[in-house]
Amino acid sequence: MQPSDNISSDQEICMHFDTGSHPFFGAIIPPIFGNSLFVYPTHEEFVQAEKDQQNHYVYSRGTNPTVEIAEKKMAALEQGEQCKCFASGMAAITAAIFNSVKAGEHVLCISNIYKSTMNLLTYMEKFGVNHSVVYSTLKEDIEKAILPNTKLIFLENPTDMNLQLVDLKSIADMAKSCDIRTIIDNTWATPLFQKPLTHGIDIVIHSASKYLGGHSDLVGGALITSEEIMKDLFNKEYLLFGGTMGPREASLLLRGLQTLPLRMKVHQENTKQIANFLSSHSAVAKVNYPGLRSKHNSELNNKQLTGFSGLMTFELKNANYETVKAVINKVRIFKIGVSWGSFESLIMSPNFGNNAETLIKDHVSPGLIRLSVGMEPAEKLIADLEQALEL
Repeated sequence: MQPSDNISSDQEICMHFDTGSHPFFGAIIPPIFGNSLFVYPTHEEFVQAEKDQQNHYVYSRGTNPTVEIAEKKMAALEQGEQCKCFASGMAAITAAIFNSVKAGEHVLCISNIYKSTMNLLTYMEKFGVNHSVVYSTLKEDIEKAILPNTKLIFLENPTDMNLQLVDLKSIADMAKSCDIRTIIDNTWATPLFQKPLTHGIDIVIHSASKYLGGHSDLVGGALITSEEIMKDLFNKEYLLFGGTMGPREASLLLRGLQTLPLRMKVHQENTKQIANFLSSHSAVAKVNYPGLRSKHNSELNNKQLTGFSGLMTFELKNANYETVKAVINKVRIFKIGVSWGSFESLIMSPNFGNNAETLIKDHVSPGLIRLSVGMEPAEKLIADLEQALEL
């Protein structure tokens, strides 16, 4: 897959910032506005600002100059109208879902999604919001899973753990015909490799802690959508919930965005080599990575994905906890830990030794191991996996 025609313009968005009416004294890096509040010369001007906090600096829980620069960059990268940055990816997901449904309504999840998102949906049952999962990614199966009270479809592309591809335009068109909102977690692909809003998806979510930050020193989230949806969300779930990104975190996000296009090239190249290696290994039953060639992958990649990130999974033939544990404990370069998308390579498994039945119920192999392929030399990462798989 070749880089998209947008890659050069995306790179310009990532690297530079528009000072607008604020020259910042020629600073090449946007300053961190650490103040909590903003003062006004007259009561009349304060009242006008207070009435429209989305477009005025009043209190940093609402709008902050440093955070605003990051938001404008994210909106431009996703080709969306507006963005708000949050204290975490889960804060962004929570705001998006709470804004989209109310008591008595239903959320349909397509295949596997982030565990914490599922936990949130389970928690929302106390508010009268129910959910279900359709594990198929075929349009006809998804359509059959829609209930009369379904008001939201939540998805990831590719899906969590199994990394299956979903046809975004098909889902968006079907949802709109049924008056259903769509939300996608686009963290895996980043805005460089996939732009769901251009396919008709309503809200795009990112965990900025992953590739966008890229250095394992930032926890943050972003939500990109239309001006209409954002106006309502800003005054409710954004201001009221208070899960907003701070200016220091926004500065780290801006730093990460500057090198995002360069870093993603390395992640992609390394992961393709590792996926190909694992595909031919005798201990491996299956490799889950959209960058591997297949007819289904090629068709959807050509429509949606212009590149591939560094998160992949593989399934061991001996699909049990003891084998999974043995492989993970033998690696030396890969580090054992959660999260992903940074410069270092990470390894983990959803098999905790007591949840095999739950994994099978969720259509996840108990022998599944997840890799976040970092920026170390690919040959060293392959050698590390090769020795770890010698059981």
